[in-house]
Amino acid sequence: MKKFFYLLISTLFLCYGCNDDDNYKTYDVPVQLVYPEGSEFSAIEGLAVQLTNGSTSYDATTDATGLAVFTVPAGIYEASATDKRSSGGAVYLYNGIKSNIVVADSWAGETIALNFTESRAGQVVIKELYVGGCQKDDESGAYQKDKYVILYNNSDLVAELDNLCLGMTTPLNATMNTNYDNDEGGNLKYESEGWIPAGYGIWYLPATLTIEPYSQVVVALYDAIDHTRTYTNSVNLANKDYYCTYDLSPGFTGYSAPSEQIPTSHYFLIKWYGAGIVWSLSTVCPAFFIFKTEGVTPQQFADNVENRNQYNNSSSAANTRLKVPVEWVLDGIEVFKYDATNNKKRLTPAVDGGAMHLVNTYGYTSYRNVDQKATEAIEENAGLLVYNYNKGTIYDGGDASTDPSGIDAEASLKKGARIVYKDTNNSTNDFHQRKQASLRD
Repeated sequence: MKKFFYLLISTLFLCYGCNDDDNYKTYDVPVQLVYPEGSEFSAIEGLAVQLTNGSTSYDATTDATGLAVFTVPAGIYEASATDKRSSGGAVYLYNGIKSNIVVADSWAGETIALNFTESRAGQVVIKELYVGGCQKDDESGAYQKDKYVILYNNSDLVAELDNLCLGMTTPLNATMNTNYDNDEGGNLKYESEGWIPAGYGIWYLPATLTIEPYSQVVVALYDAIDHTRTYTNSVNLANKDYYCTYDLSPGFTGYSAPSEQIPTSHYFLIKWYGAGIVWSLSTVCPAFFIFKTEGVTPQQFADNVENRNQYNNSSSAANTRLKVPVEWVLDGIEVFKYDATNNKKRLTPAVDGGAMHLVNTYGYTSYRNVDQKATEAIEENAGLLVYNYNKGTIYDGGDASTDPSGIDAEASLKKGARIVYKDTNNSTNDFHQRKQASLRD
């Protein structure tokens, strides 16, 4: 009798599994990596490729020809991949992204070409971008005037930057982007022209910025004051070593005067060419980048009308953009609104081949992941690295956001470690959402 009972139970489970499989139809989606013409590199076996649908992702690896095959249910997908090679003392980065891959009953199994864009890794990277703000003490809403960015020298050589500029793309939000900037194939039109749009105005530093090896510079992007005096969940941006965006020119308004601790030599100045009195970096999903002009000052570059573009062919000053050459860009980060279905890329793959997702108003921040292999390879780091990193966040859907290396970078830095951050020019791989701004650690 007992044997019969177990047989009955096993049969029921088997039948349930069969019914479940019948209702779950899948499709094979081949993705072929295509390297730029003339590149000295070609496909290799074992390279990771990702296929995403909203917050769901699938992983596969390439064969020797650069082909990765996914088995997925129906949906609208985005394919992305990153490769990193070295040659002749330089590091070459390859990023590819292909959106709007519609897999449905009509899917014929055609191979998706994922075209790589080549770029070279920079010395100075965006370590952290804090823009979303925090909750007020009385729980009456969000406070969002405490934005900042941390620039980090990701090398063992001194970095000296002249004509350093800060830019943001328009549309300001990834969810505001229309099809104006996209061609028929869904690619950004200005990608083939080799520039990135900078909206409203650019901030520039009229002096040389020097950053020591494995060191950082904090730049306040709104009010450079101690915000914690009013809102305890915020950050203190009043520090003699910090920099800020503030202009002493007549007519400049919209910002509180910086803390007296910050010397005026640390002020980034503004060059307006669009509308507005405040540099409205999005608190939801910005595309932010740093660059340096070459052969011309930032002012001269911005004043030249030949370097401008009007978004949506509008003559409005609010739609005036500056065409920043991609080769001038040192680093960029694309931020998407978490759980939004209408995010669209604004930075091209040569600058940022992916995007990180942010939940704003809760003190979360976009923080760069640690390059575990490179960091652990530094002999001086022996005994100084702190592991068991626990400052990731839990999204509404239960997906964890964390640093895959497991290294607590801030705790390690305080012990004197030298941190090398991951830099693949792809924010999907390079950043995670951190539950607390690093300046609060």
